[in-house]
Amino acid sequence: MSDSDPGDYPDYLTEPALPESTDGAAPGRRLGLLLLVITVILALASLASSASRWKKEVIVRDFAIDGVLIIPERELLSRMADYKGVNLQELDADELKRRISVLPYLRDAVISKELNGIVRVKVVEREPVALAFMGRGTMVIDREGFLLPWRKEVAVRFPDLFSIGRVSRLNIADNGLQQLDKRDVALILQFLDALSKSDYARLLIKEFHLATNNMSWCIAVQAPTRFIIGNDGNFKEKLKKFEIFWQKVVSKKGFGFYDTVDLRFKERIFTTQSSPPETQVGSNPVIIRQE
Repeated sequence: MSDSDPGDYPDYLTEPALPESTDGAAPGRRLGLLLLVITVILALASLASSASRWKKEVIVRDFAIDGVLIIPERELLSRMADYKGVNLQELDADELKRRISVLPYLRDAVISKELNGIVRVKVVEREPVALAFMGRGTMVIDREGFLLPWRKEVAVRFPDLFSIGRVSRLNIADNGLQQLDKRDVALILQFLDALSKSDYARLLIKEFHLATNNMSWCIAVQAPTRFIIGNDGNFKEKLKKFEIFWQKVVSKKGFGFYDTVDLRFKERIFTTQSSPPETQVGSNPVIIRQE
């Protein structure tokens, strides 16, 4: 056989076959991809257009209210009834909020629209902290000092509210509600905080009466005695003195023996007895040492 005969050479010496050219297929794939992208964009645009038209046709079907404990739900619903059936997209949430903000116990509200035609109202109510004696009526004081009408829902939710007497310094707030003077609000909150942390004064004291000239006072259960605690704070120490005086003096002499008990002075308590004016000599100091 001739040396030039390729059949005499091993297979690994032969040239490998070249792959077929793909230059013609690449433009086709790019065109297909472009058409797919255009189709997706058109589909999304169509969905957006349909959704927009659908949203314009959705009306307010109902209201869902969250967070109410004191405000009757029917009061909120009656304020919002005129908005039922209006276009959901055109509903002005701020206007709706102003409409329900006239309710005295409503502190704030968050309003959101749901695509099924439901308007959700998340209510933040005012927090009652005490009761106020106003003439022959009783009002509710919230944590910001607003005076609110008493209602049975407050009694159910807050059965142990403390009583505040002689509320006099009042302002009219922007929301139309009466509001205690800021100094009186701070004084009440300080006193209530100290009272809640006391050992047992919180079980004995039933009323706190505001007064000027550092003469605010409180009354204990079963005793007409005025316990003067003043307006200058430091209520923790004064309530501790009250507890010691109650244990060492009131428990022995009985209720009603003293007309006033002044707790404002350090390590001393000044008292006046409940006796006819002609027999009273003056204030009697009682030395108190806190253990």
